[in-house]
Amino acid sequence: MNPSNIHSEESDNIYPQIKQVLLKARAQVLTTVNNAMVQAYWHIGKLIVEAQGGEERATYGNNLLKSLSVRLTKEFGKGFDPSNLRNMRAFYLTFPNCDSLSHNLGTIEITRQKFKLIHS
Repeated sequence: MNPSNIHSEESDNIYPQIKQVLLKARAQVLTTVNNAMVQAYWHIGKLIVEAQGGEERATYGNNLLKSLSVRLTKEFGKGFDPSNLRNMRAFYLTFPNCDSLSHNLGTIEITRQKFKLIHS
C-alpha cells in the first residue's frame, strides 16, 4: 500500500483542523522565542551599560565590545559582532525600565539582531 494514495473522507474532514493546531503551536513558539530573545538582548545591553559605568558613551566601550564579541561568537556563534552589541546597548538605553520593556514586548520585534517598534 502506497502511503501517498491513502486518502479518505475522514482524513479530509480532520486534516484542516490538525493543520490549524500545528500552525497555531508554531506561531506560539515563535512568539515565545522572540520574547525571550528581546529580554536576553535587553539584559545584555544593561550589563554592557553597567560595565561602562552607566555612561551613555563610554570611552573604552569599543575595546569592551570587541572583547565580548570575540568571546561570545566563539561560544555562541553568529550574532554578537560589535555592532550588534552596540544595538543591544542602545536597546537598553531606549528602554531602561524593565517594566516598560515588558509592557512593549508585544510591539518589539528582533529582526536581524536589531530591534524595531511595531506600531499597532
